[in-house]
Amino acid sequence: MTKTNGISIKQNKIQVRHPLEPLSLAEIELVVEILKKQSDKITPTTRFVSVTLHEPPKQKILNLTGEIIPREANVVLFDNGTNSCYEARVLLENGGQVISFEHIRNAQPTMTVDEQGECEQAVLRSTEFQELIREHYGIDDINRVMVDIWSGGYYGQEEERTRRLARPLCFVRSDSTDNGYAHPIEGLRPVVDLNLMEVIRVERYNHHPLPRTDFNYGSDRMLNLRNDIQPLEIIQPDGPSFQINGNQVSWQKWSFVIGFTMRQGLVLHHLTYDNRSVLYRAALSEMVVPYGDPSEQQARKNAFDCGEYGLGCCTNSLELGCDCVGHIKYFDGNMCTSRGELLVIKNAVCLHEEDAGILWKHTDRRLNTPEVRRSRRLVISSIATIENYEYGFYWYLYQDASIHFEVKLTGVLSVGALPADKESAYGSLLAPGLYAPYHQHFFNMRLDLAIDGINNTAYMVDVEADPDDADYNQFHNAFHINKIRLDTEKQARSNLCLEKSRSWIFENNSVRNAIGKPTGYKLHPGDNAIPFGSSKAWWRKRASFVNHHVWITPFNEKEMFGGGDYPNQSQCDMGLLKYTEQDRSIVDKDIVLWYTFGVTHIPRQEDFPVMPVVAAGFSLKPSGFFDMNPANDIPKSMKKTKNECC
Repeated sequence: MTKTNGISIKQNKIQVRHPLEPLSLAEIELVVEILKKQSDKITPTTRFVSVTLHEPPKQKILNLTGEIIPREANVVLFDNGTNSCYEARVLLENGGQVISFEHIRNAQPTMTVDEQGECEQAVLRSTEFQELIREHYGIDDINRVMVDIWSGGYYGQEEERTRRLARPLCFVRSDSTDNGYAHPIEGLRPVVDLNLMEVIRVERYNHHPLPRTDFNYGSDRMLNLRNDIQPLEIIQPDGPSFQINGNQVSWQKWSFVIGFTMRQGLVLHHLTYDNRSVLYRAALSEMVVPYGDPSEQQARKNAFDCGEYGLGCCTNSLELGCDCVGHIKYFDGNMCTSRGELLVIKNAVCLHEEDAGILWKHTDRRLNTPEVRRSRRLVISSIATIENYEYGFYWYLYQDASIHFEVKLTGVLSVGALPADKESAYGSLLAPGLYAPYHQHFFNMRLDLAIDGINNTAYMVDVEADPDDADYNQFHNAFHINKIRLDTEKQARSNLCLEKSRSWIFENNSVRNAIGKPTGYKLHPGDNAIPFGSSKAWWRKRASFVNHHVWITPFNEKEMFGGGDYPNQSQCDMGLLKYTEQDRSIVDKDIVLWYTFGVTHIPRQEDFPVMPVVAAGFSLKPSGFFDMNPANDIPKSMKKTKNECC
């Protein structure tokens, strides 16, 4: 037995229940040891950016016969000394072996959790920065300054191609518990070389005074808290209806495996309903938050939160009664620091059931016999904090075989300062001298479909009105659907169309339902947005996934991220635009649906100091997958007042 950070690990006795379960702590430790022993590229300046399960070939998972599938790991490394990125693949069996080790040229991988803290300290110890904030703002106590790391991005400059950069934003606390985001430093922006971990310059823009209004939100700083809230309890006296085996979950007719990676955070694997496959892998692939203010300090704000910061590394440890309510099962997030030391995010993923209102109801007035079923859903969730913003990621599985995904946006607005008597045409005034720039949030989902098997076909479905002058349409009420098969990747690039109530359906033409139609699932889009930034904007050149709401590709295990493998400081798009330029066939193929949805945020005063949740997402619902309502077999609920069913 060995102990690392208080965690006991059995050497060479690594056991997992399912081939898709995330790497255990013992496996991560073993991967680090193997690389240090077998590769001369691991030096004192090497960082372990991510250590993640190398997912076995899909066919092996879909045709499991009890064979033992060797465990492997994918590793991304970065050497600060040589500004070099590497990818390694490591076999964990029989003592371990480095299978491959490749130098990835001109790539800046995700910034590590260690770099975020180290960057802040680099800014605070910079004598140039200390002198400037003393000169411009009269700040002598450097410990009052908050530093949020932001990627250096790429804007056509040579140093952005050859150095690992950060452009932090800085704020000032009035005291140790004050909300520093209410006091942004506008006009001074340090630039940090993360390889040297030092400030190489401080960019100076228009100087604006610090906003003075305090916006504290901690309960210990609030006066007159409400006292009229009575307890609301969720009670399951017989326990939950789900069963857990390692990271495998079964609930009612659903079964799946919970995954977790340092870059994507929560991942769902191999979703089946009543032993019929629906989704093979589902996760957020990338997101970007572009700001619409052209002022010098604000214009470079466009965060690729997956590829630049890593959602898994920024995931919260969830707390019962606060983040999740009810009978909870938690799953930890296992990872390592950039120096290869084990790191555990306790309670990174929450699993619980909750009431979801009425599932279906009908009352026959002739018999006066109402039939009603209450809906219950299974919730799989995690929450990540990327400096000022929080993102909650929620998967909902329903008893009628519907799937819903939702992002809940909250946290603190990224603000700027103005002269006290001014307003901005590109942001909302929150208080004298304090404003919140207009911005957007775009999320790209990678949904590896498996509707009754892996060979599926996609259709775009438009609703269209019939001509008024048609002989048969004398009441001018006719409309029909136009179902268009999508044959290739380029044809599949498409957008929402409110005028046509557009949706997309995915069918398995080799499996038929009771009326002879292919079984399928339909994408039901929710609220969405289009990008307002020009196609000439650098952030859009790196984020082609915002160009269309729907993309469809044939499965390729190397095409995992909508913005490409390394969007941090990337010079152009290496993701969906590049993938789909191949224009491959997607008819009766193992296809992947990439769905982009967005939120346009025009901040309100009520969004500060902490923003009430804004939700956005989509649904996947069975469409011909069943012969009738699959939730007709839900038993009646018991009335509360009498021992009767309803």
